[in-house]
Amino acid sequence: MKKIAILGPIPRDTILTHKNETIQKYGCATHPAIALAKLMQGNGEVKVISHVHKKDHAEISELFAPYKNVDLRGLDCNSDRGTVIELKFLDQNNRLEKQTAFMNPILPEDVKPFLDSDAFVFVPITDFEISLSTLKFIKENSAGIVIFDAHGPTTAMNINGSRERKYWIDIDEWLPYIDVLKMNLEESMCCWFKNEYDIDEMGHYDEENTEHLDDFGAYVLEKGVDVLYVTLDSRGCVAYSMKDGKINKEFIPSVPVGEVIDTTGCGDSFAGGLAYGFAYHNDEIIAARYANTLGAMRTQGKTYEVFKDLEQTKAIIEKHYS
Repeated sequence: MKKIAILGPIPRDTILTHKNETIQKYGCATHPAIALAKLMQGNGEVKVISHVHKKDHAEISELFAPYKNVDLRGLDCNSDRGTVIELKFLDQNNRLEKQTAFMNPILPEDVKPFLDSDAFVFVPITDFEISLSTLKFIKENSAGIVIFDAHGPTTAMNINGSRERKYWIDIDEWLPYIDVLKMNLEESMCCWFKNEYDIDEMGHYDEENTEHLDDFGAYVLEKGVDVLYVTLDSRGCVAYSMKDGKINKEFIPSVPVGEVIDTTGCGDSFAGGLAYGFAYHNDEIIAARYANTLGAMRTQGKTYEVFKDLEQTKAIIEKHYS
């Protein structure tokens, strides 16, 4: 039976959508955890590792209660520090973010009881939430694959609580301890320092500018990462890996959707799909298909009912990738 650990905050989110709808829910780690719980029902276990406020602990536990294969021993409220986020979407993809509370970082002592996991999915949303020592500890003591979302190290919180893009300056220190690195196009621009990019004060950037990706992909692989995924919004994602000593680049198209209702948690869901693909199939293309599918599902509603069981998910994958 496979075991997948999800590590990251469970923020109390207030979301104002681009259609001026207000959504209140717990986010981030909940998306991949519940998506995986449905996929792995009867054949695997999901372990949630996070720090939350004491007043949120019972409600978060209740949220996961219907999923009997979710292990909440790593859900800690002893320090009474969790994450609170306000999101205001300017359009379907761009948003303003404000953080009014923040959790303690996840440290080696937090993951020690879960080292038998087949995969560790890190979904930080701010740069202080995951300690580099934690990745090193896992690499030294576990055979599990490390899947890491670059959203955390490319996002900072200033003293007023505003969340802003930042460069991942010390990326070279992290790459040797990451097996699968996942990010979006904008985040990739915050990780590659060979060129200057035109990103305005609202965080808008040129969605067609992908000219840096091949060089960046080669650099990341050279530093020890096995696979780099860069998501390209509604187009899909590109995967870089080494094949027979040469860099291999694969484009995996997205799963098309009709109306987009809520994109919050799409990246986290994508990371969960990668974990499933690697844990159960050890195949980077299959992993990308599951990732694209879970990301597409996430856009289709405001609740976790958007995620489907394994049979239904496989049917969607076969329909779009056959």
